[in-house]
Amino acid sequence: MDINIIENFIRKQNVAFICSVDEEGFPNVKAMLKPRKIDGMQRFYFSTNTSSMRVKQYRNNPNACIYFYHKGLIKYVGVMLKGKMEVLTDQETKDMIWRKGDTVFYKGGVTDPDYCVLKFTAESGRYYCDLKTESFLIDQ
Repeated sequence: MDINIIENFIRKQNVAFICSVDEEGFPNVKAMLKPRKIDGMQRFYFSTNTSSMRVKQYRNNPNACIYFYHKGLIKYVGVMLKGKMEVLTDQETKDMIWRKGDTVFYKGGVTDPDYCVLKFTAESGRYYCDLKTESFLIDQ
């Protein structure tokens, strides 16, 4: 399996599903806009609200997965990555992924205390394409 093909596939997707674990141990999934920044297959950065339920869940339990998919007319491709999610509030990281239009979501701008970054670090994954599934490890 070619990791570069999987990485290129992920970069083309407009939506990512992020998964967290709630206080009762159940998985929770949420659709998000695609990552703001991707470092290879290792690190993915998303923007979100510090006050969100998801942030609380990741602070309590960093185990996470993210999922990307594309459904064509006859072909379905999916990639699940498992790893850890960190909640970052340092200004350098917030500045790194900030976009001008983000003031729609964060009225206080890039320094808004309700703006933070979710950093996902992948450890392993599963790739599905053409009725075949393969597991793979992520080089750190």
